[in-house]
Parts: sequence; structure tokens; C-alpha cells
Amino acid sequence: MRRERRHMSFLPFNSRICDKVELRPKQCIDTALKPLLDNIDIKINGSLTLKDLFYTAICMAVDNSSVHSASKHYQEIPCETSLRYHLKKLNLAELIKVNENILLQAFVSTLKSMKKYEFAIDFTNDPYYGTTDSSNEGYVIRSQAKKSTNSFYSYVSLSIINKNERYTIAVLPVETNKTKVDYLTYFVDLIGKLNFNIKVLCLDREFNSVDVFEFLQNRNIPHIIPIVKRGNEVKQLLDGRKARSTEYVMKNAQKKEVHLDFVIDVKYLKGKRGKHGCENLGFVVYGVKWPPRKISTVYRRRFAIESSYRMRNIVKPRTSTRDVTFRYFFTLLSFLLRNAWLYLQKKHFTIAKTGPITIDEDKFRFARFILFVEEWLRRKLRIQLVVQCLR
Repeated sequence: MRRERRHMSFLPFNSRICDKVELRPKQCIDTALKPLLDNIDIKINGSLTLKDLFYTAICMAVDNSSVHSASKHYQEIPCETSLRYHLKKLNLAELIKVNENILLQAFVSTLKSMKKYEFAIDFTNDPYYGTTDSSNEGYVIRSQAKKSTNSFYSYVSLSIINKNERYTIAVLPVETNKTKVDYLTYFVDLIGKLNFNIKVLCLDREFNSVDVFEFLQNRNIPHIIPIVKRGNEVKQLLDGRKARSTEYVMKNAQKKEVHLDFVIDVKYLKGKRGKHGCENLGFVVYGVKWPPRKISTVYRRRFAIESSYRMRNIVKPRTSTRDVTFRYFFTLLSFLLRNAWLYLQKKHFTIAKTGPITIDEDKFRFARFILFVEEWLRRKLRIQLVVQCLR
């Protein structure tokens, strides 16, 4: 009787078995859903749950649709009346209180405590075509006409602009009775509360005022702000062919003055934007000892915040309501979705290698993230594929 020989194969001693890791739509939706469930509480009676409400809100965001259209397109979705009723239970003060928790809750683990980050603060305006009354007159601002209106709901945001860490940390609704210094104070205190340090704070030229510079210098905050070309003296300082630095005394209408350091970088246009010759890029600089070219390079990273606004507009629910809380909740939701994408991109698509962190961004674009969330919600909420005909 022949003995059966069993062949056994052994892996080499130094080999490693790696399980195949895949990112699926459910993980994308859960990353955005959890911060909402953990930080926003709405009391709901009946069969409707808070999760159903947030699924609907996220669906409106990725579809770029309104409450009315969402309720018409899906079967497993609350009716329009129910949606509006429950969303009206949101409290503006509570949303403002937890806004940084919503935006950073799941993603703060990728940021290092006590590390020095580059930050940017900026404003973004949402066009408003309705009327004002006592409920919203403190939040509707007037500005230069855009998209056929000069009325806007405005939001001010704080973002990290370091490469691979461009999260939006906090967003506040702009109130007409508050100054830029009020928002700067809130954000600077928040950075301290989160145990981050400021390497440099990049601000837009609309922050160019004596009060802002005085506040930043008193708090000893390193900052870079573009020079506003106003007045003959400033225009003469910004006319030259070599990189340089100089001092300037700024005064306001109340005769208050502040001493500023101007740093001017000179770049040759070489036909860019159809222009030739040299361009003077002037900045008010405080707290950093960098050459002019590095200052202009670092400040250019601030434009990452502009890309965050473009992405946020892609996933912003549509609404024409004058309700300030509605609009603020939709704004937080749109910034949250972008943060969720950045978090997943860094977590799952960082290339394993020595040296600086490199993310393979082509593997998981923002458009694919939206598609994943949208497709999962279409199955969950059951999009209507049949329409009753009249004849």
C-alpha cells in the first residue's frame, strides 16, 4: 500500500502577507456622518431618526440640490415639511459653539499637538436674493455686486495651509456688528485651545487696517498681509526693480498709527497674463525673518483656501431661505465633506517611502469621493426610477 505524500509549502521567513485594503462608499459616508451625530442633537419623535435627517442633508450636498427637489427624487426620504420642521430645531449659538468639533473631530488625529502650522483666515460670500427682516438683518452684508446681487451671507474661515494638511478648522457666520479683530481674537484663541502654534498667519488685503496690525503685534503673532496700493507714498515704495525691505507708518482717521515692516519681492512677468516687465509684490511682514522670495512663496499657499471654497461650492445644498441657521448648517456640512475627503486621502493614499509625506492624489480625487457618497445614498434612500405619466 503506497503512502500518500502530502506536499506542504512554507513561506520564506522574511516574507509578509498584506491583506488587500479597499476604500468603499460606506466608509466615505461614515467619515462625514459621525461628526454630525456626535455634535448635533435634534429631538425627533416618530419613526424618523437623526441619522435619516443627516443622510438627507448629505444627499442634498453631494447632489447640489434643495430640500424641495431632494424630497421629490428619493423614496426613502422625509417629506419636505418634515425636513424643514426638524432642521428649524437647529440652534445657531450651539452650532457656532461646536463648529470646530464638527469640522475637525475625526481628522485631528492626523495633526500634531504643539506643532507650528501655517494658517490662513479669509472671507467667502454666498449670494442672497431675498429680503431682510429682523431675523437676518444682522447677517446680510452689502458688498460689490456679484452674480446679479450685492447682498450676501458671508462666512469667515480658519484653515491650515501646510501641504497635505489643508483642513478647514473653523467657520463662523459674519455679523454686521462685529469687527475683523473680533474674528481674529476668536481664531487665535481657538488655535491655542487646540494646542497648535502659529508659524505664520496669512491674511487677505481686506485685513489691512491699523486695528488689525495693532492686535497682531500686541499678541506677537507672525503674519504676512499684502500691501494695499493706496496713496502716493505707498505707490512710490512699490516701484522698483530689486527685492528690498523698508519701514512705513500707517495712520487711520482717528490719527492712531502703527509702525510696519514692508518686504517687497520683484518678479519678471515674462509675458504672463499678457504682461511684461517686472512686478512688485509688497507685504506687511511681522515675526518672520525670511527673504522676500520665500515670503511671497509662503503667501501664495494662502490661495489653497480659495480652492477650498471652490470645492465647498460643489457640495453646498441649494437654498433660498433667509434663515441664518439653515444656511450656516449647510455651510458647515460642505466644509465637513471636503475635510472628510482630505482625511481619507491622507490615510489611505500616502505612498510608503522614506522622506517627506507624498500622497498619490490621482488615486482618490474629490470627484470620486462625491461619486462614492452619492451612489451609496442613492441606494440607501432609493432614488425614484419611475415617474407616473399623465397620459
